[in-house]
Amino acid sequence: MKSVASKRQQPPGADSVSVEIQFEDNAMAQELFGSHHSNLARLEQLLDVSIHPRGNELTIVGDAGGVNDAGDVLEALYNRLERGLGVSQDEVDAAVRMSGDVSVKAEKNDITVHTQNRSITPRSSTQAAYLRAVDAHDLVFSQGPAGTGKTYLAVAKAVELLVSGAVDRIILSRPAVEAGEQLGFLPGDMREKVDPYLRPLYDALYDMLPAPQVEKRLENGEIEVAPLAFMRGRTLSNAFVILDEAQNTTAVQMKMFLTRLGENARMVITGDLSQVDLPRGIRSGLRDAMETLGGVDGVAFVEFTSTDVVRHPLVSRIVKAYDAVESDRRAAAPYEKVGNATGKGNDNA
Repeated sequence: MKSVASKRQQPPGADSVSVEIQFEDNAMAQELFGSHHSNLARLEQLLDVSIHPRGNELTIVGDAGGVNDAGDVLEALYNRLERGLGVSQDEVDAAVRMSGDVSVKAEKNDITVHTQNRSITPRSSTQAAYLRAVDAHDLVFSQGPAGTGKTYLAVAKAVELLVSGAVDRIILSRPAVEAGEQLGFLPGDMREKVDPYLRPLYDALYDMLPAPQVEKRLENGEIEVAPLAFMRGRTLSNAFVILDEAQNTTAVQMKMFLTRLGENARMVITGDLSQVDLPRGIRSGLRDAMETLGGVDGVAFVEFTSTDVVRHPLVSRIVKAYDAVESDRRAAAPYEKVGNATGKGNDNA
């Protein structure tokens, strides 16, 4: 943060402290504060501090922890502006989430994924760890609730590597469980049959690249979006490969997919084990693979939680509420399992 003055003072007889900060760049300071100081108001709400701006200066008042965190957040956001990145209330929320993570503070400014439509930075410490894992490993498993950015960040990284020439193509896949993989019974041609199940992947692509480029790369094969059933028998080389909704694969399907990995390729597997749609008694391939490959060199595992949800704040509270109810149910009946036709427990749990 470019500040020419920073002064801390302890008001006599009070538990609060204050910090005065002055920014060098007037215009950048106003962008940091937000329209009608909306970013500062959000920071006050999240950290329980008072912020008093005047020109390109501000004073932060509150308990020592909140004041220090607010200063760190403002420093991180000002650094974003210096690097030509925008600051929104979403970015304020993200910076607050990351303000307490010392390991992320040291390097978060260097973790940026560049695509043609936008530059993307992690919005939680787990997202930062996820991006570092993707950079360092050929195979990464990411598991956790919806809204944590598992698929979005993987697609962003894939697009970055494709545009830079590090890989020749992107392959995006999902199991079409809702269709029972009986795609022949659905109306339309093959693309019309599978598109509804692959739409989230298309949405992420169009967020990263201009629409004409997405269409062109889909046509020439640089980007391929296909259901899992289409992967059998292939070798995926010089590619960034993503398997989304992997909790809905069987163990056999997962092994098939993982063994498609070819030369100069990397693979990201994403899923949410709390939302398995497989029939009772069929073990999730995601769970099976995570247990089987735990000690294998070159494989990384990233676990997201409700605190990493970066969608609407209500989504995080919804996930936490479901987790709490599920925990209470397990505590009330720790030995109860849902049976199937053979009398065995449901292996998805």
